[in-house]
Amino acid sequence: MTRPTIIAVHGNGGGAFRFARVRPFFADDAPVAFEALTLPGFGGLPLDPECRTLADYAARIESFVTRVNAPRILLGHGIGGSLTLEYLQHFAPSVVGAILHAPVGAQLDTRWFPRLMSSSVTRELGKRLLATPALRPAWKRLFFSDAAPQAFLDQFFAEYGRCEAFGQMFELITADWFAKLKPVALPSALLWGARERVLRLDQAADFRAKLPDAFLEIVPDWDHFPMVEQPEAYARKLMALVERLVAPARAT
Repeated sequence: MTRPTIIAVHGNGGGAFRFARVRPFFADDAPVAFEALTLPGFGGLPLDPECRTLADYAARIESFVTRVNAPRILLGHGIGGSLTLEYLQHFAPSVVGAILHAPVGAQLDTRWFPRLMSSSVTRELGKRLLATPALRPAWKRLFFSDAAPQAFLDQFFAEYGRCEAFGQMFELITADWFAKLKPVALPSALLWGARERVLRLDQAADFRAKLPDAFLEIVPDWDHFPMVEQPEAYARKLMALVERLVAPARAT
């Protein structure tokens, strides 16, 4: 089997830049390769008027995935996990495994933040507040537990202001959408940090119902953005998960 490749799908508000601190640890001689994509409407890219549904976004991911040599493992963080779930509804045979890192989708009808973002006014206001330079010290304390380079964090928060698809994600990723997802039998990992403050660990069981072959991996000292705060440890963990996910394919 050739070297497997992780294809990373970002969360809401940002693009492939969120994985920039991880990339150096996937050198040419590493056992696993790493690619990150930026979807339309994120990371400064214009919104694609043809991306009206999650299936449309899944098709954009598929066009990126199929340009990468197999075997492929799809990694989704936050809403990237939601998009990965949608992708697997349509294109599961194109990958040998999936890693959902603190994904979005479960308990959306009871969580306070999705309910707060239920109107276009609050979605636009929320996006602007997240991008406001004067508020970055507060957001840094809320989102991050450990130190990260200030220049990186400045771009991290600035990307919210350029994210044209920010509000659309709250319209498309709903409790009704999640309820209609069909279970997909695929080697999968549910990855969570024990210090996670954005998406609680108690949601993991809901995702196991959608990925019945998934195992749960909990990392004690991680919060929501270990790819920013602990990039080397994050890379090592991803490589270990990939080894476990591709083992069934190597055995055949």
